[in-house]
Amino acid sequence: MTLFTNSDDQLTVLEERPFKLERDIQTLFEANLLTLMSLELVKSEFTIKSRRIDTLAFDASSMAFVIIEYKRDRNVSVVDQGFTYLSLMLENRADFIVEYSENLKKPLKRNDVDWSQSRVVFVSPSFTENQIQATNFKDIAIELWEIKRFQNGIFVVNQIKKTPSAESVKTLSQKNNILKKITDEIKVYTEQDHINKASYIISELYEKYKNSILNLSDSVEVNPQKWYVAFKKVNNFAYIEILKKSIRITINLKAGQLDDPKGIAKDVSNIGHRGYGDYLVQVDEDSQIEYIMSLVKQAI
Repeated sequence: MTLFTNSDDQLTVLEERPFKLERDIQTLFEANLLTLMSLELVKSEFTIKSRRIDTLAFDASSMAFVIIEYKRDRNVSVVDQGFTYLSLMLENRADFIVEYSENLKKPLKRNDVDWSQSRVVFVSPSFTENQIQATNFKDIAIELWEIKRFQNGIFVVNQIKKTPSAESVKTLSQKNNILKKITDEIKVYTEQDHINKASYIISELYEKYKNSILNLSDSVEVNPQKWYVAFKKVNNFAYIEILKKSIRITINLKAGQLDDPKGIAKDVSNIGHRGYGDYLVQVDEDSQIEYIMSLVKQAI
């Protein structure tokens, strides 16, 4: 990617300012975890069983721990290291819970955590084609994020997405007992997992609302999770739960922030619900889709 600045219609290339140390990347990410990845920082340099984890984070939307590692060495096997960390987490769950409770000063019980949503994130200025291909499985709980620094204090952060034709990692894991144990316990959800639960009518309804949300802005990403499909710009701004006879749309705005003249969005700020946001719209048809999109767009 080449970035330019514009001065009187004259474009000038922005020069990249490479990171000298992994620690520089780590410091930047940890200071901005909520903005970049919607995660809470639990502990920097978390050591367990003689292994050091660069960053231990927590995803409150999925109630799962996230391990983040920072790399400048482009020759390491991210798959082997990723599965090692996932195995370490699943074998030492109590230690992770204690670390969360002690550092964030909030109670967390073993049953509060959805261990099946655990994942490992690698952050680096670049990844090799081999590393990208090795993690290109639709259901592998390993993510690759690239970060580049340019002059004038400009940064570009980009998650490397898996290809639409990515295969299942379960084919590979059947040949390795450790991988099989992890993939049997950790589940990476796809959009199809949610669609499969619905009738044809509701799956068609979901597609209409999904496409309408994608058309609200450029670069909207679809982010399937356990209970819903999230829609992300910088952070998740809307969520769709697919039910048997309807869909629920949660809008990520705090109570009092939504302009809703028709009053069709329910304030659920004091009610348990999936996803972030205090407004919920439940629909079983598409007659008000344009109006509902005007509500969703306010959260972007």
